[in-house]
Amino acid sequence: MPFDIASVRGLFPALGDGWIYFDPQAGMQIPDSVASAVSRGFRSYPVAAGRHSPQARAAAGVVDDARAAVADLLGADPAGVVLGSSRAALMSALVDALPLSAWRGRNIVLSRSDDEAVLRPAVAGAARYGSQVRWAEIDIEDGSLPAWQFAEVVDEHTSLLAVTLASSVTGAITDIGPIAGHARATGAHLLVDASTAAPYVPLSMSELGADAVMVSAERWGGPGVAAMVFADPARVTSLERISMDPSTTGPARLEREPVPSALLSGLIASVEYLSRLDSSAVGTRRERIVASMDATYEYVHRLLFYLVNSLTHLSNVSVVGPEVHRVPVVSFVVHGVSAVDVCTRLGDNGIAALAAIPSRALTAIGVDEIGGAVTVGLSAYSTPYEVDQLVRVLGSFG
Repeated sequence: MPFDIASVRGLFPALGDGWIYFDPQAGMQIPDSVASAVSRGFRSYPVAAGRHSPQARAAAGVVDDARAAVADLLGADPAGVVLGSSRAALMSALVDALPLSAWRGRNIVLSRSDDEAVLRPAVAGAARYGSQVRWAEIDIEDGSLPAWQFAEVVDEHTSLLAVTLASSVTGAITDIGPIAGHARATGAHLLVDASTAAPYVPLSMSELGADAVMVSAERWGGPGVAAMVFADPARVTSLERISMDPSTTGPARLEREPVPSALLSGLIASVEYLSRLDSSAVGTRRERIVASMDATYEYVHRLLFYLVNSLTHLSNVSVVGPEVHRVPVVSFVVHGVSAVDVCTRLGDNGIAALAAIPSRALTAIGVDEIGGAVTVGLSAYSTPYEVDQLVRVLGSFG
């Protein structure tokens, strides 16, 4: 069955305001079902999860359901799902939870392709304990992250290796398989940030081969909640407890403070939304998610081809890595015009895009020297008409 874009757009009340939203990295638009779930959650769960009242027990059930929802998204075990307010909060928690032996006399490997939410807590942790930080560099020609270099930067002294599955500025997809192989061979703990890829492709813990995967629900239309999912739930118990509650067990040990149950209600609803993007999908929630994400991938990648092809035909526009294998996220420069000025004109024409996102990848490519790059991203609700409007405005720069 063809992807029903009209039905998908009907799930998003915000799309009725006339704006074209090409800024999912700043937060995808919120489906009505998610907003309603959060609203009901604030009314129904005003207390923290616990056992001492009906509301507290109900809130505890929401926490369990949220772990199960994220587990279905990734094909994982709910016992390995750690919840947090953001990727930065979860990364900081991991840094604090790693034993001293993971830092002293060891090194960590990070990539220029990762977001600051992942990099800053890791760099701060290395500085605190005197660990060496090694960097995997991007290919400045297309913004991709070559996998071959990890054989050189990862060794038996590497305790943590963090890498993104897809860049949030170029969309370039990282070949995780070889990197996971290097991590296994050296005993390094592999953390994959799949937040940018999550709205577009089916994710599988077993296929990624990572020790832990991070996702952020706001990237696919959920509330401000993130999750760090461990392939082996036993790994959680080997880390230091950082929870303020000394009685916590399982993944809650790594949750400094509990996420409000109302937001977790929205997280659950957002995973349900993903599972229903393909109206013909049947089976368990995990099966419906995989089918829906396959259908979404097919639709947005046809639209991505149209977007990149249209941009490359504009004589005044240069796309970063036009041929790179990517999720539907693209950065480009308009010759002689700063990214801020481009986004201002786009905004004047009802188009939301992102200008000069702080990015070590874009800095390495050199776009900062020419006024920065504009970043746009497609969503399940994007249409060819919207791409045409974007290209029309960009073409007006002459």
